[in-house]
Amino acid sequence: MQPGEYVLASDPVVCNPGREAIELEVLNRGDRPIQVGSHFHFAETNRALDFDREAALGRRLDIPAGTAVRLEPGDSTTVKLIPLGGDRVVHGFRDLVDGRLDPQEAADVSQIRSEDYSGNRRHAAGDAPQPLRERAETDYSNETR
Repeated sequence: MQPGEYVLASDPVVCNPGREAIELEVLNRGDRPIQVGSHFHFAETNRALDFDREAALGRRLDIPAGTAVRLEPGDSTTVKLIPLGGDRVVHGFRDLVDGRLDPQEAADVSQIRSEDYSGNRRHAAGDAPQPLRERAETDYSNETR
């Protein structure tokens, strides 16, 4: 063995073994390219992407970590999605789920999802912050002015 030498296994590396994959057709209806990273909750991607978001709920792209898929304007692409792992709790992204993904623990999210996917949610991530309320000089609460 030489310093810096690579010793590779003869067997192929299998990514995401045992995860049930689905394929979805995605159309970019926007006027700009959209990139989606490997671990982004696919159901919460850009609204300009047209696909079955309910089928994508709780799933991410089946691509190597740290990579992304680029979707060009007007192009239709088939993507492979696998379930998110771990505790299946999603926070952030577009702030559409903000909690558990499993149906028994997220009973009321179907109405929220339908509103969010169409862009009608009032406090989704990316909205301008609400102005802080006025308060008296003697109010010493921890709320920032």
